Amino acid sequence: MDFGLTDEQQLLVESLKEYADRYFDDESVRQMYENHQVSAEAQDAYRDAGFPFMGLPEEVGGIPTDHVTLGLMTEKLYEFTGAMTPFMTGMLACADLAEFGTPEQSSVIMEEYEKSGQSVAALCLSEPAAGSDNQGMTMTSKKQADGTYVLNGQKTWVTNGADVPYLLVICKDEDPARENRDMSLWLVKRETEGVSTAHLTKLGQHTVPFVDVFFDNVVVTEDQRIGGAGEGWLLLMKNFEFERCLVVAQGLGLAQAAQNDAVQYAKDRIAFNKPIITNPRVQDLITENEKILQQSRWWLYYCLWKLDQGESINADIAMLKSWGTRAHLQVADNCIEIYGGLGYTDEVRVGRIWRDLRGNMLAGGTCEVMDYIAGRAVPKAYK
Repeated sequence: MDFGLTDEQQLLVESLKEYADRYFDDESVRQMYENHQVSAEAQDAYRDAGFPFMGLPEEVGGIPTDHVTLGLMTEKLYEFTGAMTPFMTGMLACADLAEFGTPEQSSVIMEEYEKSGQSVAALCLSEPAAGSDNQGMTMTSKKQADGTYVLNGQKTWVTNGADVPYLLVICKDEDPARENRDMSLWLVKRETEGVSTAHLTKLGQHTVPFVDVFFDNVVVTEDQRIGGAGEGWLLLMKNFEFERCLVVAQGLGLAQAAQNDAVQYAKDRIAFNKPIITNPRVQDLITENEKILQQSRWWLYYCLWKLDQGESINADIAMLKSWGTRAHLQVADNCIEIYGGLGYTDEVRVGRIWRDLRGNMLAGGTCEVMDYIAGRAVPKAYK
């Protein structure tokens, strides 16, 4: 079993470090969080480096990449920047379209993506009364006499929903009733008449804006449907597990960034005439963090490796998403403790990282839902 990086992976890591050092210095990141977006300069440089196209099929202009490398890319991007970015969300939306959409739909999206390298499509999934409970969804698409369809309803927690040119919208076909399991996926221009957005204020992750999206008699045509009628939920489920891997990779990178800062601070901070890193309690906190980081890292790459082998990670990623996102938050909490009062200010970034990591416990499926999935899956592995 080889735990080393390939030459290509090592080069990728070095390129990400160079990129982050140039565009994500402390003051730049502070400005990004105040402005609620990554700077245009950083986004353009990300595109020019070719990073947005990794993981996408070659036939749509992408760079085919294995899951392990994409996980590594995500972890290191977040470690080196120490910040939330919208880049992975954009890649996932394009990957869904490339896999499930028609060639025409894919080409429209990729043309936009190649121009900007920024997120060009946002997934509209959750609703005010339908988060974990997807059957509670009430937004509908209803066919009209002229063959068009009309969308009505509200979506919430839509990442980048106010900034992207396109929306990937899932809703029930015809009937909002709970027992209706027929859901379709639609590609909708955000500027379509009847589409409006409202900004959501969050505790953290300020560089990744979330919005409510409202659909008021929005007219779409059959060629805007992605996949077959009633297949929308099944299509989205295919990539949920990989999305959860990326959420864990993001959190791992941020937690590692907090650990890097805290260890350096403990070496530099003098108390009682010696560096606080010589204090047994500080050493305990650093060691506890390291155990979490190492355990989550190996489990994450095991999940990604299994995906590359075509194996199921249903139970593994559910357990890792639940445990890992909680554990990463604990790492940041321990880092605040090492900093003492300074850690509770905005003078250092560990507090901001703590706020960002708290959101990962909700993203891609809550810890409680992950526990439920694992609780059903794990016993089946024992035969």
